[in-house]
Amino acid sequence: MMSTFPETVSSSAEPVAETTRKGPLAGLRVIDAGNMIAGPLAATQMADFGADVIKLELPGSGDSMRHWTPMKEGLSLWWKVIARNKRLITLTLSNPRGQELFRELIREADVLIENYRPGTFERWGLGYEALARINPRLVMVRVSGFGQTGPYAKRGGYGTIAEAFSGIPSFTGAPDRPPTLPGFPMADSVASTFAAMSAMFAVYNRDHGNGSGQEIDVSLYEPLFRLVESQVIGFDQLGIVKQRLGNRLAEDSPRNTYQTRDGRWVGISASSQRTFERLAQALGMPELITDPRFVDNASRCDHDTALDEIIAGWFRERDCAAVMALFEEAEVVAGPVLDISDIVRDPHYQARENIVSVSDDDFGEVRMQGVVPRFLDTPGEVRHAGRALGADNREIYQGLLGMSPQEFDALTAQGVI
Repeated sequence: MMSTFPETVSSSAEPVAETTRKGPLAGLRVIDAGNMIAGPLAATQMADFGADVIKLELPGSGDSMRHWTPMKEGLSLWWKVIARNKRLITLTLSNPRGQELFRELIREADVLIENYRPGTFERWGLGYEALARINPRLVMVRVSGFGQTGPYAKRGGYGTIAEAFSGIPSFTGAPDRPPTLPGFPMADSVASTFAAMSAMFAVYNRDHGNGSGQEIDVSLYEPLFRLVESQVIGFDQLGIVKQRLGNRLAEDSPRNTYQTRDGRWVGISASSQRTFERLAQALGMPELITDPRFVDNASRCDHDTALDEIIAGWFRERDCAAVMALFEEAEVVAGPVLDISDIVRDPHYQARENIVSVSDDDFGEVRMQGVVPRFLDTPGEVRHAGRALGADNREIYQGLLGMSPQEFDALTAQGVI
């Protein structure tokens, strides 16, 4: 079946041989032993740039993401994105023979990513020390809710819990409403980026430093906590406890979304003085520049409610298209709030190839986000969407590990693979 999205740039559909992989990570082998989002998404990011990612799933049920909505004809569309560019095999890590096969895979691997509860891999005899004896160059990235150490290490750690624990919801949302959680798995997504980044830091150190791999401990909450920049020092030095202000910022005014006459919303940030002056001129209100309440950013922050009311009234009298045309001419920093139906038609998204068309075994063609960031000399690519459970079992077990057809059939029947 074909998607109804507008035409975008196509990428190749068929899985490519390992010798023809392209991208800056071509030649790097990654074992994705994760489940759900944070660990597997880190591996996807590496696969997008050419790494040979071998994804492990439990026989029968597979990765939990196979069962997440949205579903089409009983298949998860989310899976198509998070499992793209990977070779997929099934393996029961709790089974002794499964553990032996896992160790064989590790011998030639560069990076292992897992996101089980701390202690699980040690219980299976697959902790870092044991694996490093097999492959001293192995980089093992461990993603968990609260990290491998500390009093909360053994707690279950879904992204929602990590988002709450990071403190971000305490200052996100309207002041008269409950703390606001993001509408997507933000903690998992941010942690996955840190996990992929840290893996490559360690690979660089191995290849240009001491020649050895290492163990990396990535929690779900710490990458979010790292992004809030001034929170700790602001509290330490001034006792600041950041509060919920809706779309405003205590440090920046005006900064909000404003509704236009035709019901659209436009976001504005005018933190620098020159940016604010251009906004005031575009609004036809140059007097705001010399108004004592708005003369500089600190004053504007002290009188942000009054300034918001003035700007909101101006927006209510104009349609979004007219506002954006005026602001573009006046070089005002502003942008409409887009939903996905807007995004797939937006010319900038199309020009940047942010959405790519990918051939798929089940639906003929699907569209999904392209590869980020853009490499001009060695770009990443989406080679194929996520495929069926165990799609590459025979290729990996018989081709890569040299398993006989008889043992392959026996282990399949036993549920080991």
